[in-house]
Amino acid sequence: MCDINRKKSENLCGIYVHIPFCKAKCRYCDFTSYPGKIGYAEAYMACVYKEMKLRAGELAGRRFGSVYFGGGTPSAIDAKLIAGAVRQIRKLYDLAPDAEITVELNPESVTAEKLAVYKSVGVNRFSMGMQAASDALLEELGRIHTVAGFRKAAALLRGEKFNADIMIGLKGQTLADIKAAVELAAESGAKHVSMYALTPEDGTPMYSDYLNGDLPDGDEVAEQYEHGRKLLAAHGYRRYEVSNFAQPGFESRHNRNYWRRGEYIGFGVAASSFMAGRRFTNTRDLDDYIKCILSDHYPVVDDEKIGEQDAKFERVMLALRTAEGLDLAAYRSEFGTEFEEDFAAPFKKNARYLEKTDEGTLRIKEEYLFVQNRILVDFLQ
Repeated sequence: MCDINRKKSENLCGIYVHIPFCKAKCRYCDFTSYPGKIGYAEAYMACVYKEMKLRAGELAGRRFGSVYFGGGTPSAIDAKLIAGAVRQIRKLYDLAPDAEITVELNPESVTAEKLAVYKSVGVNRFSMGMQAASDALLEELGRIHTVAGFRKAAALLRGEKFNADIMIGLKGQTLADIKAAVELAAESGAKHVSMYALTPEDGTPMYSDYLNGDLPDGDEVAEQYEHGRKLLAAHGYRRYEVSNFAQPGFESRHNRNYWRRGEYIGFGVAASSFMAGRRFTNTRDLDDYIKCILSDHYPVVDDEKIGEQDAKFERVMLALRTAEGLDLAAYRSEFGTEFEEDFAAPFKKNARYLEKTDEGTLRIKEEYLFVQNRILVDFLQ
């Protein structure tokens, strides 16, 4: 359970709200989103407000340090609906006074008027999908904004805390393209950059590019990542998780809560939660979600109690994704056992990739962090 006596908001619970509407679905997108159904937004958000109310009693006593509106494209719907959700959260839940409240944006749907509405209810962080600094690459991805459109949206965010997304591993992408993207993010004023490697998901249009061999291979993507990491470091962005970089003091509290295996509640279609040792997920079907909420039922389709062995692996897997690593004393305190005894075989096998710090943590060496999945799979077994 979240510790309501802790003073740092980043140690508290998180709230995620899924907005499944967008103007167009990108070629790589495997998220639950519904292009062309924005007309349902008002009815959908009324159900989200109701779901928040349904959960309020069981979540009493928890304090929340972050709220994150993701999608889809939250900025594609009327800003007053996002504002209403923030007000509902403040009304029903113990939200820390300095809570981090983030809204995802796409450049084509950012306006000064929307930003003013968001900020009026306390939204204090934004995350914008830049993806690339090349119109050709953006078109290849199925994005509907241009580089000029990103610059215009970023100008409206000047002085705000915001993240810019960059994708690597794209068809036809060069190291020069990655340099251009990093420089665009830096000059736009982004305090945080998320640099993700494209994951071609089965069933998406981009998957055919993967099957055809048109995407960079693993070694090429690793080279792109290392190139981007060095460029980001030169611009003052410190890597604190494998895909996330921030200027000092601008790390995402909400995402850090995930990596520290903190509790969070998800609202909306397809939203996932981790509360009281259980992981549960809402239905991905929009109609089923609405029907459940209107009949006063939780829209949960998967619900799993996490056993001790899975909890140990989750703690290790999430911590080793970060630059700070696994706190060995905290692991001992939580489970009453020693990490090196619980994971003796995989620890020995991967010892050359790991290092202990003076602070008592175990982490993956900097040069191997991008390929951490190859290391962590041994801990799963």
